[in-house]
Amino acid sequence: MGALSWLAKIGEYVPSTPRPARKPELGKRLLYTFLVLLTFYIMSSTYAFPLSAYPNLQGVQLPTLINVIFASQSGSLTQLGIGPLVTAGLIIQILVGAKLIELDLTDPEDRKLFTQSQKGLALLIAVVEGLGFALYYRLNAFLTAALFLQFLAGALILMVLDEAMQKGYGIGSGVSLFILAGIARTILWSMFAPVRISGTDQYYGIIPYLVSVFQGRALDMNRLVFGIVVTSSGNLTAPSLVGLVSLFVLVIVIVYLQDMKVNIPITSHRMPGVKSGMPLQFLYVSNIPILLVGILFSDLILFYRLASSYFSGVPWLVEAFGAAIHYLNPPSSILEIIVDPVRVSVYSVLLIVLAVLFGLMWVEVAGLNPSAQAENLVKSGLLIPGHRSNPKSFETVLSKYIYPLAILSSIIVASITLVADIFGVFSSGMGILLAVGILQQFYAQITYERALETYPLLKRLLGE
Repeated sequence: MGALSWLAKIGEYVPSTPRPARKPELGKRLLYTFLVLLTFYIMSSTYAFPLSAYPNLQGVQLPTLINVIFASQSGSLTQLGIGPLVTAGLIIQILVGAKLIELDLTDPEDRKLFTQSQKGLALLIAVVEGLGFALYYRLNAFLTAALFLQFLAGALILMVLDEAMQKGYGIGSGVSLFILAGIARTILWSMFAPVRISGTDQYYGIIPYLVSVFQGRALDMNRLVFGIVVTSSGNLTAPSLVGLVSLFVLVIVIVYLQDMKVNIPITSHRMPGVKSGMPLQFLYVSNIPILLVGILFSDLILFYRLASSYFSGVPWLVEAFGAAIHYLNPPSSILEIIVDPVRVSVYSVLLIVLAVLFGLMWVEVAGLNPSAQAENLVKSGLLIPGHRSNPKSFETVLSKYIYPLAILSSIIVASITLVADIFGVFSSGMGILLAVGILQQFYAQITYERALETYPLLKRLLGE
């Protein structure tokens, strides 16, 4: 508890948003959500001083995976994105869920300590990462300090906006909104970017490119199928037609799978003759395993990019770390299966195995395991036909459903991500999986809020 209290004291230095006295109307919350989104886009499009004045300065080149998971943009005010907040929240939640730190989240004081410690750890991570990014540019002390303060301020602003969203000013959470915004920007840029690829007469966006082909320009099959553009300076990657088609196909598949449910037959103490079903999502762990894998890979890649600069005097260490990190980057084309089958195979095995491990871990940490679900059934006065009304009996039955679903759903989401990357889906497979899940959450919440406003009696019954 001492470490959490120490982190909580640090978290007090992070600006906090007061909870609204009364929950705003849906229209105002949607407006606020739009303003938060607009603020994020403005920040991610604004380069930190003095980077805009010196375009030749090269910072840490972040892979697409980090930009997707952490909603970051190199050199901008969102350089750190939501990385500190997400990483800190994940660490604290796993420690609490695994009972390594004893907290009762139903107790207001413990819950406050939980929230404040997350903010404190996020602030520490932001300080370390912001300083690392600023030092990477090798500028004088004044400019390095200016960059560091801007990167840190950007992270703090995103943390404040996320807290305001979660306290009821907006819809959903800021973290989900920022991830979705970054993914949507990447997809739209890949589809409609009107800029030309350096050294060619081809447009970067696949739609402008296809329009130019219909107008008489030469057809590049390598571009359409593999997303590869051959130039005098080497091969460049660009959005492909296969990636565009795969995007729409995978969105349909993901939506279909997320709507599938497995029903466990149940009855009630009050009406034992009436049979019903306890629905379990077919994708029981949703996109959480792939999100956790993405955060792990992103943090390792980010650490390597920073460490490779500061430990350049130890080449063997940098090369050894770089060789390991090489296998954490997802494939970006079908050709990689032929050109580098070992890397694709190692990445695939790592992705699926880690997804399964994280999926099983999340079931235990998040209270989705059979024992927790059995307790919920008993408290709700529900019965499973043919079994005694006690938690142990219910737990035995639920174990036959929950653990296989957790493993199977983890394998499925990992496989979808892998296939999407191989076919060059815009914004990566993890991005599409996260985007579809977040959109469905936003749609469900907006529908729920709309129903409460339309039927005031329902609002009273639910205690809203």
